[in-house]
Amino acid sequence: MITVYAVLTLGGLAVLFAVLLFVVSKRFHVTEDPRKVEVEAMLPGINCGACGFPGCPGMAAALVKGADDGDISHLVCPPGGASTMEAIGSYFGLTVGQATPMVAVLRCNGSCDNAPAKSTYDGPTSCAVAHSLYAGESGCPFGCLGDGDCEVACEFDALHMNPVTGLPEVDEEKCTACNKCVIACPRNLFELRPIGKKSRRVFVACRSTEKGVVSKSHCQVSCIACTKCAQVCPVDAIPIVNNLAYIDPVKCIACGKCVPVCPTGAILATFPVKPLAPKVSADAATE
Repeated sequence: MITVYAVLTLGGLAVLFAVLLFVVSKRFHVTEDPRKVEVEAMLPGINCGACGFPGCPGMAAALVKGADDGDISHLVCPPGGASTMEAIGSYFGLTVGQATPMVAVLRCNGSCDNAPAKSTYDGPTSCAVAHSLYAGESGCPFGCLGDGDCEVACEFDALHMNPVTGLPEVDEEKCTACNKCVIACPRNLFELRPIGKKSRRVFVACRSTEKGVVSKSHCQVSCIACTKCAQVCPVDAIPIVNNLAYIDPVKCIACGKCVPVCPTGAILATFPVKPLAPKVSADAATE
C-alpha cells in the first residue's frame, strides 16, 4: 500500500510540475523575429565583436532594430565587408553605411635584432601565460612575446609569425580587421588603423611608456618621447602622452615628415620616405 501511495504522490507531483512548466513557458514565451535569423545567416559568423556588438547575433538584432527605425547606415560588419552590408541593405531595402577600410597594425618593432634576448623563457608557448609571468626575454614589459597567440586567433590566415624577426606579420590582402588579434594580444600591440590612400600609413611601432633611457636599454628602436616627430608634423597629429608618441590616424596625412627625424627609428611607414639630407657646415659651404 505504501508503494502505491508513493507512486501516486510522485505521479501527482510530476503532473503538477508539468502543468507549471507549460504555464510558465506560455506566459514567458518570446517569439524570435525570423528576420534576425535570416540576417544572422548573412553575417560571417565568426563572432569577433568588431562591429561593436556581442557577436553576430548581437549585430543581427541591432540591424533588425535599425531597420524598424528606418536607418542601418551606422551599422557595419568589418569582416563581412561591403558585399555583406550591401546584401543586408538589399534585404531590408535600406541604404547601408560605408565603412572605412581598416587593417591590423603591429605596434612593436622589437625583433630579435632590435631587442636581443637577455634571458630564456622556458614555459608554455602562450603569450597570455608568459605575460603573466615575466617582462619578456628582452626585458621590455611592453614588447611582443613572440608566442603567436595572435596567429592562433586569426581565422583568415592573415597573420603569421616570422621565424627570423620573431614578430607576427599581417597580410594586408587577407586581413579583414575582425579585431581578434587585438583581443588575443595580452600587451595590446595590435591596432586597427585605416588602410589609407594607396595603403599609405605612418605609425609609431612602440607601446613602451618607460622613460627613454630605460626603454632604449631594452629595445634600440623604442620611442624615447623626444618630441621631434611632433615638432615637424604639419597637422598636429602626434601627441606625446606617458613618454610615448602616438600618430592620430584621423589627422595624419601620411606626409612622412616624422619618419626621418625619429632618432631611434620607432616610426614606420608603408611607403618609401627620403632620409634627411646631411647638414652642411658653414666652412664646407664656402669652399
